[in-house]
Amino acid sequence: MVTEIVTPRIAVLEPPYDDAVAAQQQKMMPPNVPPIALFRTVVRNLPMAEAMTLWGSYELSRSLSLSLRDREIVIDRTCARCGCEYEWGVHIAFFADKARLDRAQVHSLTHGGADDPCWTAERDRLLVRAVDSLYDRRDIDDALWAALRAEFDERELLDLTMLCGWYHAISFTARAARVPLEAGSPTFRSV
Repeated sequence: MVTEIVTPRIAVLEPPYDDAVAAQQQKMMPPNVPPIALFRTVVRNLPMAEAMTLWGSYELSRSLSLSLRDREIVIDRTCARCGCEYEWGVHIAFFADKARLDRAQVHSLTHGGADDPCWTAERDRLLVRAVDSLYDRRDIDDALWAALRAEFDERELLDLTMLCGWYHAISFTARAARVPLEAGSPTFRSV
């Protein structure tokens, strides 16, 4: 299947970078990994990219109270619901295996729901339901909140809601700027 070719609305910055941009790009990526298109786009607003790096590094760090699996379920579902194939593809490519998300679960996060048979752990189903509720209602009703409270502590619930909101913002920016897909990234149609 062929993914539609999209013309970026904000051009992705290409090397060579000036010193300040090069330093910022190094902060945004693991060592010896070239910067992804999203980062090469947002760095056009250097103060914003600097601020994003601080928050983003928390969201992807071990300081986040959610496990890697929890985090990736929230991010992948949020990006899929927001229609952000770019960021969803980056996370599926780099983290799905590390998060132990199998093919059926990746498909469900993209095209299915919490009641799909691939979800055997209540914790996973609750994460999908929480993201769906935040996306659909911009809130979590009392019944779902009570179920979440039985599984997650207050720190995890705060991280869950902020993580979902952060990836809404990332999705909005990547989609509106028409950030091109990374070479070799999976697409919604490929799962």
